Amino acid sequence: MSAAIRVGFVGLGNIGRPMALRLAAAEAIDLHVYDVAPEPVAELVAAGATAAASVAELDVDVVCVMVRDDDQVRAVAADVPHDRVLVVHSTVAPGTPAELAAAGHRVLDAPVSGGPMGAAEGSLAIMVGGAADAFAVARAALEAMGSKVVHAGPVGAGTRMKLARNLIHFVAFTAVTEAQRLAEAAGLDLVALGEVVRHTDAITGGPGAIMYRDTTAPIAPDDFWHGVLSHVAALGEKDLGFAIALADELGVDVPLAREALPRLGKGLGL
Repeated sequence: MSAAIRVGFVGLGNIGRPMALRLAAAEAIDLHVYDVAPEPVAELVAAGATAAASVAELDVDVVCVMVRDDDQVRAVAADVPHDRVLVVHSTVAPGTPAELAAAGHRVLDAPVSGGPMGAAEGSLAIMVGGAADAFAVARAALEAMGSKVVHAGPVGAGTRMKLARNLIHFVAFTAVTEAQRLAEAAGLDLVALGEVVRHTDAITGGPGAIMYRDTTAPIAPDDFWHGVLSHVAALGEKDLGFAIALADELGVDVPLAREALPRLGKGLGL
């Protein structure tokens, strides 16, 4: 049986606390925790973790950090010895992981996707940037917290992947608000529409359903994906055209739909 990996966790908030609880429940992980709030620390201690009085007192191999912003990440990192693997789960600015690495830290930028529910279930997607040796040290801890752990590349790659992922997320949220205005003006039940959206996205995969190619270059006519995505574009352009016409009839502003209509086919590589 392999020796336990000593893991520290700093930042026991809405997502950090359930992430740390997954580590506390994992075999072969010796968990140490620190937070400025005493309540989540007490909960983690009850779950089997050891409390540290400060970040500097975390006697561990790996320090996982899930705090609010870049400044808090820097403040925690200042107290982490350079021989430890510093795993930054917070979503930070694209240049921050490289800045920490330049300061001498063994950094893995490892932002997560899946929210508090994914953290509680251990089903987070964790996107990791950093050196292979540091990733190997932290891997058992990462896999205890996430069911999809992707080594995206060198330092900074995890953060860049998270930002690309969340661009989809929040542009889609904005599109949802546009669709809600259209549906409301058309006299529809918005709650029922939301149920339909969640139901069908669970079947089709939502926006990720088209993300199977390894390039955004134009698609050759004899490529398998040309036929598939041509069909997607034809359906999309037809339905966007109808939706925009309905919006014009009802006097609803749908700028994202108007932007999407001429861009869809080109964006798909056609």
